[in-house]
Amino acid sequence: MMTIALPQDDLAPTINILYQDEYLVAIHKPAGLLVHRTYLARHEKWFAMQLTRDLVGCHVFPVHRLDRPTSGILLFAKSSQIANELCRQFAAHEVEKEYLALVRGNMHEAGTLDYPLKEELDEYADKDVDPDKEAQQAITCYQPLLNTEIPFSSGRYPTSRFALMALQPKTGRKHQLRRHMAHLRHPIVGDTTHGDGKQNKFMREYLGVNRLWLLAHKLAFTHPVTMERITLETAPEPEWQTLGERLGWEPL
Repeated sequence: MMTIALPQDDLAPTINILYQDEYLVAIHKPAGLLVHRTYLARHEKWFAMQLTRDLVGCHVFPVHRLDRPTSGILLFAKSSQIANELCRQFAAHEVEKEYLALVRGNMHEAGTLDYPLKEELDEYADKDVDPDKEAQQAITCYQPLLNTEIPFSSGRYPTSRFALMALQPKTGRKHQLRRHMAHLRHPIVGDTTHGDGKQNKFMREYLGVNRLWLLAHKLAFTHPVTMERITLETAPEPEWQTLGERLGWEPL
């Protein structure tokens, strides 16, 4: 992994290049960074697409998305033709994705949730979308990795329980992982839309970190030119190590 910080402005986010060839580039997107410019964020200065373009010296084309508060692997193509093929792979569910998530409560069994989701509409960007559109199929596989219970209250109980989960979305619905974990009554910590406000507040104060605890950890796809199967993996950011230490886990 190559880490490059833009020199022209110390406030520019640091971008980690995970993979690059003449056709593709993959970066580690920091939490809080938008993928591309949007009229809903007219006053934002930095975008992952712009920063990546400046680093590699050519236009880049997004082939998938990560929500602004989610960190981790973000893949770009260096041409529209390559982008089209990668978009086809994502649409055909040929791309394997794995996320790490910190959730409320302990979980002890792996499983698969097949729970259709109504499309979440933005008041402005989706004003022409039919609000009565039927729920779409959404499938997520989940596996508990670590559980913990700490002697501090974050709600009605004298202790607080959390789990580190591996999540593999098999479909790509908006906010799918956040909504599916909330449906299982194990919301992702730091999710201000679908999560538990009391536990979000507790973890902000306990860790001194304000973020959504969701990381795009692995990505596997077929290279559109070489046809080689490419598997990318990124390490958790330093705050995840702080999380592990405070929750009594080995380094993540």
